[in-house]
Amino acid sequence: MNKKLIILVVVLVVLLLGAGGGYFWLNSALSQPVQNKQTQLVEVKKGQTLNQLCNQLERKGIVSNCLAIKLYSKVFDTYTGIQSGIYELKPKQELQNFLLSLVMGQVKQYSFTIIEGENLYQVLDKLDKAKGLKNDLADKSHKQVAMALDLKYSSAEGWLYPETYKYPAGSKATELLSRAVAKQQQILQQQWQSKQEESALGTAYEALILASIIEKESSVAGERDKISSVFHNRLNIDMRLQTDPTTIYGVWEEYEGDITREHLRQKNAYNTYRINGLPPTPIANPSAASLQAALNPASTEYFYFVASGDGDHIFSKTLEQHNRALRNYLRKQRLNKLKDKNG
Repeated sequence: MNKKLIILVVVLVVLLLGAGGGYFWLNSALSQPVQNKQTQLVEVKKGQTLNQLCNQLERKGIVSNCLAIKLYSKVFDTYTGIQSGIYELKPKQELQNFLLSLVMGQVKQYSFTIIEGENLYQVLDKLDKAKGLKNDLADKSHKQVAMALDLKYSSAEGWLYPETYKYPAGSKATELLSRAVAKQQQILQQQWQSKQEESALGTAYEALILASIIEKESSVAGERDKISSVFHNRLNIDMRLQTDPTTIYGVWEEYEGDITREHLRQKNAYNTYRINGLPPTPIANPSAASLQAALNPASTEYFYFVASGDGDHIFSKTLEQHNRALRNYLRKQRLNKLKDKNG
């Protein structure tokens, strides 16, 4: 008697038993916990049948016997139509619960977070470490990344909306970041419609650039519109922006945590101490709040700001006022260092 005939005979017996012993045996077998001692990822390939999957699990010692599954699938349609993907199989998980997750397509999900103010260099570095993600952007230049994400710019910098994104195991990095791009494009388009009529910004892309600078300069949310006003006031009179974050971005690959005089002297496209106007691209991925501030600055006469030493900034109208605030900040820094040194 061949194997198929044996299965057919057993199926007939189960049908004859109905809700009696045969059904109880099948149900008990499916309720048994799986044999893996650690959480495992199980890949269901496209077109793979339940029987094929069970045989795969049996060879790995996760399932002791596939007969119950094969019989059950002949009688009932509960586990037909399993969906492809990568699933998480936990230790001692009931087999029937795992099979139901396959039918419902409850694939393993991971999270990837783009932080407000994080730049493209940092995001690309994190892609290499992201679990369950196929990094098809590895070793690509910023321009190549932009092309892969269907962006008509020299870089994807600034186009990744800061948020936590869920993705199924086995996803590609381009798929993940394309969602971030779509979200940022949508928000930028909405914000651009609400911009002030008299603005120093000529395009939505310029707004994205300025928003990225505001994001890096603002540590207190309520100051964003004031910081924006300083940059708008400077742009309106062709005064250089003179902001450290853009200069740091221009030397990112050699930057080690402290901006030096040599960095400030370098004439590159991002050193706003040496160039006029905005840098050619954003320098980070800005939040919606920073985009709002870039397009709707406060109405002020400020041209300067410096850290107060307490987390916020001191804003000044004149260079004399600014220098005084700067001296106070440096004095406070020296006193704090002495306190730390003396315990």
